[in-house]
Amino acid sequence: MPDFAMAPNRPKATYALISLGCAKNLVDSERMAGLLRADGYELVAEPAGADFVVVNTCGFIGDARSESHAVIREMAELKQQGEVRGLIVAGCLAERDRDAMLESCPEIDQLVGVFGRDEIAAAANRLIEGGQQQQTDFRPAPPCPLPDTDRLRLTPPHIAYLKIAEGCNRWCSFCSIPQMRGGFASKPIENLLAEAEQLAADGTRELVLIAQDTSSYGLDLYYEPRLAELITRLGQIDGPAWIRVMYLYPTHITDELIDVVASHEKVVPYLDLPLQHANDEILERMRRGVTRAETEALLDRLRSRIDSLVLRTTLMTGFPGETDRQFDELLQFVRKQRFERLGVFAFSEEPGTGAMHLDGTVPEPLRQSRRDQLMAVQQEIAFEFARRQVGQTLDVLIDRDIPGEEHAYIGRTYADAPEVDGAVYVTGANLKPGQIVACEIVATRGYDLIGVGTK
Repeated sequence: MPDFAMAPNRPKATYALISLGCAKNLVDSERMAGLLRADGYELVAEPAGADFVVVNTCGFIGDARSESHAVIREMAELKQQGEVRGLIVAGCLAERDRDAMLESCPEIDQLVGVFGRDEIAAAANRLIEGGQQQQTDFRPAPPCPLPDTDRLRLTPPHIAYLKIAEGCNRWCSFCSIPQMRGGFASKPIENLLAEAEQLAADGTRELVLIAQDTSSYGLDLYYEPRLAELITRLGQIDGPAWIRVMYLYPTHITDELIDVVASHEKVVPYLDLPLQHANDEILERMRRGVTRAETEALLDRLRSRIDSLVLRTTLMTGFPGETDRQFDELLQFVRKQRFERLGVFAFSEEPGTGAMHLDGTVPEPLRQSRRDQLMAVQQEIAFEFARRQVGQTLDVLIDRDIPGEEHAYIGRTYADAPEVDGAVYVTGANLKPGQIVACEIVATRGYDLIGVGTK
């Protein structure tokens, strides 16, 4: 174990933080960074030369696990070369693999599970104090989700994710999230308002609501869905101009919620509604608890009642038992619904899930081929949607300037969630990140738009 020098008036140690996976992991990373800052540690941009590295892993799907393992191996090699002194691994993959991860990678010094997250400073202290043995911090899922206050923001200051609940009760047969993050638990509204106030004070202009299942918010605490009330009260906070709702399960979407999205001036008409499939037999095998007819009725309700609505969904190809006919039904569903935004995953086997025991395995090349076919259909739909924006004047939230180019910026319209959707390339004088600018859309570039700031 290395000797960590403690010079006067210096931080305890420097560390780099690598956050992998979804926005929910990012919130956990920001909370850990805030706790480390409060305990005297300094975050640096690059791992090489840092006293230690924290890797916050994702274990949701095969690609995410592969990425997490690759980053851990890379950091372990840096440690072997003396470029990094210590290695802490945290998050979902740490929670799921536990001792197996320590055995497979002896370079890991500390392993911190999902609900041991708030012990990150203690893990860092053990590391710099020279403990010789690998140690772990695992905790059971708490009855109330851990707080996400006092975060060190890793996103641009004008974008913030507000995690409104933890865990999931759905137990879809393809998903291991309940194993890693426990059952569904909502944060009390007052706690969320306090978190949102902090984020607003930090410069937030776009507040993105996230959870494993946002439409179920409040069911466990208040015995009824309370997402509409939460959004309404968040809308009273000064600072954020846009409120965006992600990860809605297609049940518990109430008329009250639809009305709030349709009428509240701060709520952008954009909903992320992961559907996974359209064939009833596959949906049943997935344990989704919803039929195609129910889904289509919901989509009709949403589009008829929310003006200029943009819908994002996520679909899966190659689920066990998926036949050519069932996949063709999925293709036709996408052609009919014409989602403005859509992502596709090829099914991956998740250890410990119900899908591992299903018959009808679809060969991996066919899973990927079907994914590619679906994305080709969606590309035509998305490009057409982009072309329809040409000639319109749209509000654009400026995210950053383009280095080396004068008066050139990258931003997003309400139709584009951070990191997952397209962008608008904007020209205009003296614009700043976080500013919302009216832009005339003059051209398209694939999924993206090109605009000129008009004021």
